[in-house]
Amino acid sequence: MQIKAIVTGSTGMVGEGVLIECLRHPDVTEVLVINRRPCGVSHPKLKEIVHTDFLNINPIADQLKGYNACFFCLGVSSVGMKEKEYTHFTYDLTLHVAGVLAGQNPDMTFCYVSGAGTDSTEKGRSMWARVKGKTENDLMKLPFKAAYMFRPGFMKATPGQKNLLKLYKYLAWLYPFLRAVFPGSACTLAEVGVAMVNAAEYGSDKKILEVRDIVALAKK
Repeated sequence: MQIKAIVTGSTGMVGEGVLIECLRHPDVTEVLVINRRPCGVSHPKLKEIVHTDFLNINPIADQLKGYNACFFCLGVSSVGMKEKEYTHFTYDLTLHVAGVLAGQNPDMTFCYVSGAGTDSTEKGRSMWARVKGKTENDLMKLPFKAAYMFRPGFMKATPGQKNLLKLYKYLAWLYPFLRAVFPGSACTLAEVGVAMVNAAEYGSDKKILEVRDIVALAKK
């Protein structure tokens, strides 16, 4: 199967790691990145759309046809945000983009980067977890071929990545310890990227993938 993928968030740490794996993978033949600013990557497989308003992608909708996968890695931190604001930039934005893509590409597999601890009940005490849970639940209701929710924990960056979170630079040394002692808490960004490609190509029995599920799917 040839994968023609849309990747969002490639100017961030997770999206950049996923993009690297897409460009490396022999079954991914085309990659379209949509960013608010240029990602600075040049590759024969790669096309880019710079679009500043992800709450309204209707102006570029016609350019999004013909893709059979979306790896949605765009997201914001909830730190310092009220629930209404975080919902706007997490739930509203994601569902808008996904809705447009579902209308343009009914055969698309949609992979959403959520996070470990996401609350599927939407009723827990953690604000970000409730919002992410609602986002996951409603994404799975859209008319995609398939939709998978990825819940990575601590992620090891891929060598050569430029867009690293500031905190990661201080905590990267923890990865070998976490992987050895708490294997359900850590994976590599390479595993996340390959698992997304495999989800689009082969599917998955699980719609919500925790860290162990992501690692297993990456080996498929």
